[in-house]
Parts: sequence; C-alpha cells; structure tokens
Amino acid sequence: MPTLRRRFATPLMVLSTVVLLSACGSATNPAIPAGGPSTQTSPGGAATTAGGTAPVDPTPIDPAPVNPRSVEGPSTAVLPLTDVQPVTADPQPVLPATVTDNQGTKVTVRSDDRILALDRSGTLAATVYGLGLGPHLVGRDQSTGFPAAASLPLVTSGAHVLSAEAILALHPTVIITDTTLGPWDVLLQMRDSGIPVVVVTSDRDARTVDTLTSAIAAALGVSAQGDLLNTRVTREITQASAQITAELPADPAQRLHIVFLYVRGQAGTYYIFGKGSGADSLIDAVGGIDVATEAGLDGYQPLTAEALASLKPDVLLFMTEGLKSVGGIDGALRLPGVAETPAGQHRRIVDMNDYEVLAFGPRTASVIDALATALYR
Repeated sequence: MPTLRRRFATPLMVLSTVVLLSACGSATNPAIPAGGPSTQTSPGGAATTAGGTAPVDPTPIDPAPVNPRSVEGPSTAVLPLTDVQPVTADPQPVLPATVTDNQGTKVTVRSDDRILALDRSGTLAATVYGLGLGPHLVGRDQSTGFPAAASLPLVTSGAHVLSAEAILALHPTVIITDTTLGPWDVLLQMRDSGIPVVVVTSDRDARTVDTLTSAIAAALGVSAQGDLLNTRVTREITQASAQITAELPADPAQRLHIVFLYVRGQAGTYYIFGKGSGADSLIDAVGGIDVATEAGLDGYQPLTAEALASLKPDVLLFMTEGLKSVGGIDGALRLPGVAETPAGQHRRIVDMNDYEVLAFGPRTASVIDALATALYR
C-alpha cells in the first residue's frame, strides 16, 4: 500500500505545553468517567514534555498519495523534548491583580515571585513559562516535564496527589491550578494559610487555548503577554492545520475516519470519546473525521463491539500508556469490536504520549504536527 511521504516531522515554532498522564485531564472533556483521566476531587469538579518547538521547516513537502486511507500499520506520534519559548524575557507584571476565578472566587494576587502552576497535564506550568514567568516557578506537578522545569521539586505524588507539606515548604506566593488534581482539601488549606489560589478551567480543547492563557495571564498581571502568546499560538495552530489540509486529497471521501479510545486495562476502563472531549477538535485539526462525533456521540460512552463496529474507523487513536495497559497493538486488537473495524484489520493504531495528546496549551500546533506525521507517514 502507498504511504504518505510528508515532512510534518519538524514541528512548527510553538511555545509550549502538554495533557494527560493516566489521564487526559478535562472537566468538560466533558465529565470524563470516574476512574478516567479527569476524576475530580473538588467541589467544582510520568514523564513528558511541555516545551516549545523549532521554527517551521521550509523544506517542500512531497505530495500525498491518492488515498491516505490506504496506509497500513501502527505508528507513534512523537513530540520533541524541547523547552518553552517565552514571548518575552522581561514581562513586568502589573500587581496586585484581582480576578474572579473559574469557580466564582474573587482572588487577589500581590506577588508572583514564587509561582506554582499545577494540573494533570502540565499545561499550566508550560503556559506560565510561555508568558515569560518561567524563572518564577518554584515547583512542579508530575506532568510538567519540559527541560527547564525538570529540576524543580515535585509537589505531587502517585496518581497526581497534591502534598500540602511539599507545597508549603516552597513558600509559594500564588498557586494556579484547576480541578484535575486533589485532594481538594489541600487547596483549601493553602487558601486558609493565606496563599492566593486561582482555579482556572479544566477544559482542554484546540478552540479554547486562548481562554485558558488569558485567565492565567490576568491572574499573574501579565495580560499583555497573554495577548502576545495567544496571537502566536493561534497563528501556529492555523498554519499547522492549513498545511495539513492543503496536502490531503481534495475528495472528502478519502479523509481518514478516526476514533479516539480511552483505555486503562488495569482498571477495566474502556471508552469512546466524542463531541466535546477534546479528541473531536484534535481530529478535525489533523484533517480527519471524528466519526464518533459525526454519529452523535457527546462526551464519552463505554466501548462496546457494536458501537465501535458501527463507526467503521480507519484509524484508532490511543494514549501511549493506555495502549500499553491493554498489551500493546495485539492487546488492542482484542478489545471489543476493534478487530472488526477497518483500523483493526489494517492495524492502524496510532498512539501519543498521555500528557501531550489532549493537553491543548501553547504547544498545540506541535501536537497537531506530530500527530499528522504519525497519521500520514
């Protein structure tokens, strides 16, 4: 079968980011199942990258084959381990800054000298770094792994559990977080101790990266830098998607039909992700058709042989650790309905790092670029 001779491998010049470990971390991805990636421990609900990327590769890209649906075999989307590129080295925060966070709590930040930015995907720390405040980060969560942050002390353990002792030992002047880490009582304890805690949205979607960035920037008194970061990331996402679209066959019937499966073999957790999960916007960005969304699936639903077979995907997307948890490619082919799909019959299973694939932060364009390479090799 012909393969797609592309040069997506060199990522676009993106600032930074991130999702998911054994988790895809999203409160509106939407209401991801209990035990799944965004189990919440609040009332509102291990190693990876979150870095920036290199400039666009000017090398011309070879033409696509007649039909990308003819590609066979598994592949892995790989994002380079690179640092975040800040929009400025001297952001000059305007403080104090008072914001109403995502839970309706009014918070005043008086100092960003010592910042903790914590979530299940590492997106928040990557965004802080992209805003130019990376040197002010004093600790990290388990998912934050870009090189410049690697030496920071961890304040999470196990399945993304916050440690009150580890946090207090770092004397943070502000904590930026969402609802993907817990226990929630730890964050309440931080507030009671006088530390400003700003809770931002847990939503992760290619279309809402700017909303998250703006919220973080406002809380840290660097709204102007937030605007700069949003402008650049929006441009890079648009450029990445346009490049992919321009090189695919014009016939919509030859677009890849894709389904994202969230699996955790140890826990017996198997779901199909659909509209609003974040997977839908990612699949659209790489020029595919999210057939789960097209079939009317909102959020997620349990994986059944009947449901998956009816979607007839050409490609199945997995998180890397999820794929490992079911025994790799051969194990995935034994999941309900997989062997009966075109994807199963042609072993078209594509995986990507759990922390990155649905992270949706400053590095989104690089994620799109890397996934396109894996899909259209």
